[in-house]
Amino acid sequence: MKLKITFCVCPLSILILLIFSCTTSKNIQSRVPKPNYIAEDKLLYEIIIKQDSLLFVAFNAKNIDGLKSFFTNKLEVYQDNTGLRNYDQTIEAFAGLFKEEYTLTRTPILQSIEVYPIKNYGAIETGQHTFCHTENNKLECATFKFLHIWEQKDGQWKLSKIITYGHNM
Repeated sequence: MKLKITFCVCPLSILILLIFSCTTSKNIQSRVPKPNYIAEDKLLYEIIIKQDSLLFVAFNAKNIDGLKSFFTNKLEVYQDNTGLRNYDQTIEAFAGLFKEEYTLTRTPILQSIEVYPIKNYGAIETGQHTFCHTENNKLECATFKFLHIWEQKDGQWKLSKIITYGHNM
């Protein structure tokens, strides 16, 4: 016995198919990140990039006092693999890290950094950075994501929130 299969193409089914395909392609397009970030406020971008650089000059030099000067006393650090730390806990953690024999260095991935103003407060900085250290005579490096909230107060820029994640990649 031979079966004959026929397809009925009606205008309504074509219309439904077209609507579904347009909706689906729009949803896919909206999930694609914007290429080539351009800072809306170029001066703010340059200020934050400079502050970020100075912060990590102190970090890379294991300069705890220099590092402290970039934090508000209400600092909160959120890290996916260690949890939440306040200012005192963060300073204690950095002081312990700086006593280690190996040198941990941070390099920002500049093309990943984006800066946005926060009205009447400061700025948001997002991006990726790479941390490297030598372990067993082998250079170990990993790249993580971060979000920094910078507060501008009395002409100074300080970090009030640090969020770092992607450590379990």
